[in-house]
Amino acid sequence: MVSEKYKLIIIGGGPGGYLAALRAASLGLKTAVVEKEALGGVCLNHGCIPTKVLTHGAALYRRIHSAGEFGFEFKDVDFSFARLQDKKKAVVNELTGHVEELLKKEKVDIFFGSAEALSSSRVKVNLKSGEEIDLDTENIILATGSEEIFPPTPGLDLPGVITSWEALALEELPTSMAVIGGGVIALEMASIFSSLDTKVTIVHRSERLLRRMDLEMVRRLSTYLRKSGQQIMMNTPVEKIEETVGGLKLTVSGKKGQEELEAEKVLLSVGRQATFGDQDLDALGVEYDAAGIKVNSRMETSVPGIYAVGDVTAPGYFLAHVAYHQGLVAAENIAGLDADFDGSVVPSCLFTDPELACVGLSEEEAKEKGYEDLQIGKFPFSACGKAATQGEGEGAVKIIAAGDQQTVIGVHILGPHASDLIQEGALAVAQGSSAADLAELIHPHPTLSEAVWEAAMAVNKAPLHFGRR
Repeated sequence: MVSEKYKLIIIGGGPGGYLAALRAASLGLKTAVVEKEALGGVCLNHGCIPTKVLTHGAALYRRIHSAGEFGFEFKDVDFSFARLQDKKKAVVNELTGHVEELLKKEKVDIFFGSAEALSSSRVKVNLKSGEEIDLDTENIILATGSEEIFPPTPGLDLPGVITSWEALALEELPTSMAVIGGGVIALEMASIFSSLDTKVTIVHRSERLLRRMDLEMVRRLSTYLRKSGQQIMMNTPVEKIEETVGGLKLTVSGKKGQEELEAEKVLLSVGRQATFGDQDLDALGVEYDAAGIKVNSRMETSVPGIYAVGDVTAPGYFLAHVAYHQGLVAAENIAGLDADFDGSVVPSCLFTDPELACVGLSEEEAKEKGYEDLQIGKFPFSACGKAATQGEGEGAVKIIAAGDQQTVIGVHILGPHASDLIQEGALAVAQGSSAADLAELIHPHPTLSEAVWEAAMAVNKAPLHFGRR
């Protein structure tokens, strides 16, 4: 079966793919999306959204148990993990349904099945119904996403060894969990299950967590994670995993030599890598390497008419909001507009307790890049009025400025609602604002945003509510 010709076919219906489809359709392009699983991709179905439902549930559980300071007393709190999972499923179904409604409203054709680009103008689709169709097109966007990295550790195939996908779908809370990894997903999963009274041990082969984030802030976060009851084992590679009575046994090599630890579940989360799906990139002539498909700022690959967006591209940001913007850029260029993706200012957020968010350069990166005249301002949430009213005084804001103009080149926030507060920092870094610009901007009182204002004041050694440095 051969269809009529499309202006654009998108392979992959994740954040980058479906946003590209919506933008292309709004610009008048006849567009189709081919998705092998569910619209929304990993982010909406197995990542960002379901994780945040469980994160919110875990936060409510923590607040209930700390509500005594506000006059509440709860006895025999009845918590149902199954009901929390039902809420997660409902939210995911609502949002995936909304994505499908948006695409249909914009008259985007949706094909559920696996797709293979045979050339820049032809796509073969094996539909879930078993039918095979050929689609003709003028342009293709590859948005095939990423997949879990599985290191060559003996025992990873044992029952009870799970990825974040399976962790998000657990029907019962495990009594104990070993988390292998020290990145964003590993720490978010650890924070969720630890908050819900699972005994969590983080086992990480490296000497530090979150290697892309500011070291000082990561160390601060590590302190809070340990205070919450999580055990963190650094410089500790896992040698093997074996079955034992009631769970699994990990053999690890740490500072004390070879050790063994047991857990009911082992969560593997050492990272993700680009996946090309069913695409024969060599046959297409598309340039790529181990990091992903090579693209320029217009999201064009080495083959005219073929674009790539999201996790499949190199360098890999592995962030849904980056995929969003790359999808918009690709669609606009296909429509004849002139758009470029600038990945120099990308905020990153970690939804642990407390949250950690950053944008721009870390202190270490700034020094590596040759900035010798750094001016750093910090302000703790413990001195922020709004944080005190909420009983959330953990963490701090750190602003890194450089040059005679004290240009803001990095903002790092550890604390309540850091993921919401970071956007002011993103705007400051993107616009080349000075610390004085932030300090002169009137922030409403009492709000958490005042901590950003005070950190900007601190660049000049004069925070108002934390004493002169």
